[in-house]
Amino acid sequence: MSRDQLFESVRALLELHSPSGVEDEIDAHLMEALAPYGTPQVDGAGNIILSLAGPDGGGEGKVALLAHKDEIGGLVKRVEEGGRLIAQTLGDAHPWIWGEGPVEVLGRHDTVLGVLSFGARHVSDESPQRKQLDDQPVKWKDAWIETKLSAEALEAAGVTVGSRIVPARWRKRPVRLGDDGEYVACHALDDKVAVAMLLELAGRLDAPNRPLDLVFTSREEVGCQGSQYYARSTDAVAIVALEVVPVAKEYAIEPGPDPVIIRADSYAPLDEGLSWELADAAAAAGVSVRHAAVTRYGSDASSSLDSGRVPRSACLAAATENTHGFEIAHLDAIDGCVRILHNWLG
Repeated sequence: MSRDQLFESVRALLELHSPSGVEDEIDAHLMEALAPYGTPQVDGAGNIILSLAGPDGGGEGKVALLAHKDEIGGLVKRVEEGGRLIAQTLGDAHPWIWGEGPVEVLGRHDTVLGVLSFGARHVSDESPQRKQLDDQPVKWKDAWIETKLSAEALEAAGVTVGSRIVPARWRKRPVRLGDDGEYVACHALDDKVAVAMLLELAGRLDAPNRPLDLVFTSREEVGCQGSQYYARSTDAVAIVALEVVPVAKEYAIEPGPDPVIIRADSYAPLDEGLSWELADAAAAAGVSVRHAAVTRYGSDASSSLDSGRVPRSACLAAATENTHGFEIAHLDAIDGCVRILHNWLG
């Protein structure tokens, strides 16, 4: 797939809000996109699963590829007078990363527009906002959302404690960077990059060499809940999670087209044999890879392995700058991950 096609695939996904636990928009898109390849199912945890048979219904033991479909966001903690909402994080979102500006509050009945607000800048030490200029980044306790709506209007929209908050849709439109437009940049590439990988792989695979589940997991950003549910009941002998991984000097991860095999994270080391299978598949496909051990990081793969619910797991990722912020990833890294998996399963 060309960079232009990959960009358009990612762009279409980025238009869909999917904060953890409120993933209806992307669910509808995935059910339609997967229909040409089989009959996708939704399990009790909200995971979307497309099961593909191996050769003549046989082959090696079943494997599963996982991409989480939820994104980080905010959650309404309290509704105050004058349409002001107090929020807390959902996943690992930070108000100083989003910045002051439009957000959308996903009510039960309707979406409400608001402005993430930090207060005035033209203030003295008497005002708490002064600390934002001099001392520390803004935290959720220092910020609020102005909707300027009446209590009746918020109630009619179904905005209550627990309603999800995401950057306004037009703030999530991706841009391209680089001499040849080789990079894509936007909020919420983590999760949409991995979802794009799995959708592209579904289109390239004629028939896998073993039984295969393509699993779009729910609620990964709040504890890998969807993958834990899937792992509890699956008979898959191995799980590979598709992810983004942070560009950082401490991990020797640089921006660029090389996919990354994550060998260990905050949970534990991942499976050695499975990681090397992916590395061998990369070499056979002519794709250069990096290996990394990362901290303050986990995935559907490592959490399922840590809980003892799957015997083997590995993680394949695209190097991404500004993770959980305005993220930047190389389009060729997305394609490279797909090529590796296609070779491994072909």
